[in-house]
Amino acid sequence: MHERPFIVGNWKMNGTRAMLSQARAIDRAAQNLMRAEVALAPPYTLIHPVHREAAQIGVGAQDCHAGDEGAHTGDISAAMVADAGAKFVILGHSERRKAHGEKDSLVRKKAGAAFAAGLQVILCCGEPEQVRDEGTAQDYVTKQLEASLPKEIERAGENLTVAYEPIWAIGTGRTPNVEEIGAMHRAIRKVLVERFGEDDGAQIRILYGGSVTADNAAELLGADEVGGALVGGASLTADTFIGIVMAAAGGADSAAS
Repeated sequence: MHERPFIVGNWKMNGTRAMLSQARAIDRAAQNLMRAEVALAPPYTLIHPVHREAAQIGVGAQDCHAGDEGAHTGDISAAMVADAGAKFVILGHSERRKAHGEKDSLVRKKAGAAFAAGLQVILCCGEPEQVRDEGTAQDYVTKQLEASLPKEIERAGENLTVAYEPIWAIGTGRTPNVEEIGAMHRAIRKVLVERFGEDDGAQIRILYGGSVTADNAAELLGADEVGGALVGGASLTADTFIGIVMAAAGGADSAAS
């Protein structure tokens, strides 16, 4: 298991070059917070600029196309993402599944393309509110994850991270309790161990995403099998994002000496 929490900021469709100052501030702060691994996923247009500016944080993309190249106007391949300086890509986010109609089969193809291009993958899964209320959330999420994992990948380890994001908690201020988060993460871990084996499956980090703040980060990340957080709007400014990183990494004690 990884000892350092992995805190990833997803800027979504936010950010112009003016926001590079926030990325620089996050990077500077991360250099003094060595007990946490920090990364940002800016929009495509900022991947290379953030990569060029960042000395400590990881830089990734929010999506990629399943194909290598071709007549796909407006799309970006995994190889292009890597060429821009990205080291990872977020795939299967609930907003893309809903707004773009992405099915598990497409997410699986994209993940395969990303792995082939040498990218790490943060694979998202999560249930809508109705499923949670029906009491079938674990079954829904584990089936979604199983269907989204590339079949041809025999080992994942450092190259795969799973992000559990209950859809009803994203940007709403609502969160599942620690026991519910722990139960879901244990169910996800079981899938990963069954799919990749005991050793490899145990190395894959599972992040929690959904209304994470500096006030609740320490509690949420203390849940069983939680290895970090996928943060949305709160990652857009250095002040709010680093507050979450510090809380996740143990507060002021996480600063490097």
